[in-house]
Amino acid sequence: MAVDYTVIVVYLAGMLAMGWWGMRRAKSKSEFLVAGRRLGPAMYSGTMAAIVLGGASTIGGVGLGYQYGLSGAWMVFTIGLGLLALSVFFSARIARLKVYTVSEMLDLRYGGRAGVISGVVMWAYTLMLAVTSTIAYATIFDVLFDMNRTLAIVLGGSIVVAYSTLGGMWSITLTDMVQFVVKTIGVLLLLLPIAVVKAGGFGEMKAKLPTEYFDPLGIGGETIFTYVLIYTFGMLIGQDIWQRVFTARSDTTAKWGGTVAGTYCLAYALAGAVIGTAAKVLYPNLSSADDAFATIVKDELPMGVRGLVLAAALAAVMSTSSGALIACATVANNDIWSRLRGVVRPDGEAHDEVKGNRAFILLMGLAVIGTAIALNNVVEALTVAYNLLVGGLLVPILGGLLWRRGTAQGALTAVVVGGVAVITLMATHGILANEPVYYGLLSSLVAYVAVSLLTKPTDPAVLALWRERLAGREPERASEPVPAGQ
Repeated sequence: MAVDYTVIVVYLAGMLAMGWWGMRRAKSKSEFLVAGRRLGPAMYSGTMAAIVLGGASTIGGVGLGYQYGLSGAWMVFTIGLGLLALSVFFSARIARLKVYTVSEMLDLRYGGRAGVISGVVMWAYTLMLAVTSTIAYATIFDVLFDMNRTLAIVLGGSIVVAYSTLGGMWSITLTDMVQFVVKTIGVLLLLLPIAVVKAGGFGEMKAKLPTEYFDPLGIGGETIFTYVLIYTFGMLIGQDIWQRVFTARSDTTAKWGGTVAGTYCLAYALAGAVIGTAAKVLYPNLSSADDAFATIVKDELPMGVRGLVLAAALAAVMSTSSGALIACATVANNDIWSRLRGVVRPDGEAHDEVKGNRAFILLMGLAVIGTAIALNNVVEALTVAYNLLVGGLLVPILGGLLWRRGTAQGALTAVVVGGVAVITLMATHGILANEPVYYGLLSSLVAYVAVSLLTKPTDPAVLALWRERLAGREPERASEPVPAGQ
């Protein structure tokens, strides 16, 4: 394992080095939080693909392939569909807004009264997303070093917190590009063909497994529908995804670069399902489907290659973890803390804002590591995150983009009603039940439409400013936080 250890150690050291380099570039709020809005198509596509394809997409995607066969690709496939929809239909308008958070977009659209409540919901989502990625370090480091779970979480989490705190989005962008390349080589170019060959090829796989393993809808129509609601719609509105859209240097880059990243996700989804199917042939009696990835890597890959593929899994986890962490810290500082204090910073304090955002990344990073140590179930934590996001925020966000008649009162009511419905139904029906997201989303939609129609339309001046920003004609404001009470 010495060669494998060397590969991993060099990879982790490289992540820290890029964090240090990124610190030298992040001298303003824009540079620190959105990489100066300067990413070109190649870097934008790579980093966007890296953040959406995390540990759940890699380890979990292979596990679903082990359990259901080719139809196990649907979870990651719906993530790719969501990214394609965001890129084609919404990303250009989002990029032109020149904001930092989803809540700032809601304030612009509805007149400055949606920030704190929507910020709390988005903060809970990004926190749980970061926690699920951090928990996954335990699986990878257990395979590598037979390491204690808590120590593995602390080690992996500390590296991500370190480079994210140092350089903000610049460090995360640089590391994500490396992680994208490592994932592509490790999973698509190495593990996929080796797994298929070790399993005897597709002919042998079909001969040894039930026919439903090769049924594209074998996982079940209701499950696929739920994946669409949670992951496809979740991609449209998540702060972690929008914050990457904000890094694009133009709306064209956001649209076409995101389209390339979404297409890559579709290929990655199929690869994970095929690897899992091959693992089912090789190891038909694993105690847990989520062990399929680690088992096939540990037992079937040659020295050196094994280290690179494990680095690919680590890259997948780190990219999502760092993206969720900076999103969580951005929301906590800009949408909650600054608003509650009623702070609006002038241009001259931009460098101080870098220090403040850096402190919040460190603080949120420690909270993520502590929560990850306390929790065990990745799937439940991820489900809670997406249920809150989709049930509470999907309707007011898409409503604001698509329906002129939507009002601030309607948006706030939709967030509260949808969020309460999701939490209540998760408590009564179980976290993994489908009802929370179904009825949470429906109740949010009804509340939004009803209250918007019953209240006074949005001020024409607010809508005029909104249209100007959507068209890219209104200059970016020096500071977006709105004083408390406005």
